[in-house]
Amino acid sequence: MAKNPERLMVLDTPTLYFRAFFGVPDTIRSPDGMVVNAVRGTVESVSYLINTYKPDRLVACFDADWRPAFRVEAIPSYKAHRVLEEAPAGGAGVDVEEVPDLLSPQVPVIEAALDALGIARAEAPGFEADDVLATLAERWDGRGPVDVVTMDRDLYQLVDDTREIRVLNIGKGVTKLEVVTDQILREKYGITGGEYADFAALRGDPSDGLPGVSGIGEKTAAALISQYKDLAGVRAAAEDPASTLKPAQRKRIAEAAGYLDAAPTVVRVVRDAPVVEHDDRLPREPKDPIMAAMLAEKFGVKTAVARLTRVMAER
Repeated sequence: MAKNPERLMVLDTPTLYFRAFFGVPDTIRSPDGMVVNAVRGTVESVSYLINTYKPDRLVACFDADWRPAFRVEAIPSYKAHRVLEEAPAGGAGVDVEEVPDLLSPQVPVIEAALDALGIARAEAPGFEADDVLATLAERWDGRGPVDVVTMDRDLYQLVDDTREIRVLNIGKGVTKLEVVTDQILREKYGITGGEYADFAALRGDPSDGLPGVSGIGEKTAAALISQYKDLAGVRAAAEDPASTLKPAQRKRIAEAAGYLDAAPTVVRVVRDAPVVEHDDRLPREPKDPIMAAMLAEKFGVKTAVARLTRVMAER
């Protein structure tokens, strides 16, 4: 008798804890006065996601390098506005991301709590969490549905109804998340997940330091990709005197040739990143209950940890 397919859930963990930090009051503190709003918010978010979507396997993905060299080499402005301190020239290391002072000390606590509870953590040297999410979704192909939890719209490029890969966008909060499928993308933009990366390259994203093509906004980019199928098709149309492209669009695309040469390297997620091995099976009880209880007590998140422990057991 064939086994039922298992559901994999992959978490864009930096998105979770950043959103928790800005969404939960910083009056949430540990007994010794440390702000723990991101810790509590992240644990509660994971509880909600497990309870609602019932994953069999769960991986919390992290940035080993939030601003990879290969993307910066392609487009130097990539995330440049978020750099607090650059890595030494010619040496090993990564740029230091500007993170709120009250959030930084909470991240190791979140990592320790996940470890104690037995929830897998994964990263890939030299790559972002996005690449880890993409790689795990790619590896899972055919084994069951995949839920990608994030608020980064660039990860819409992973959406694939045929392969049962969807994005759970938590931009409005975990309890108000939007389930994004190819059908939803067609309704919103007239394109599918497979076309999203080229659409995003044309549109650009100021929050990531990607300029896009001047004068081509979201609606125009979507219309162009819908008509010409991909970025190569759009660029070919710009060079074809017989195409129906407007002269202004033709000129803007030609002027953005250098950017458009580089943009796919930055926008497209890597689907074969060297993700560190991990056991992604979601346990029904904490891996280290003593450590979980100690962390819950020390940081004043006993209720949140108890709820997550119960949800893990009851799913």
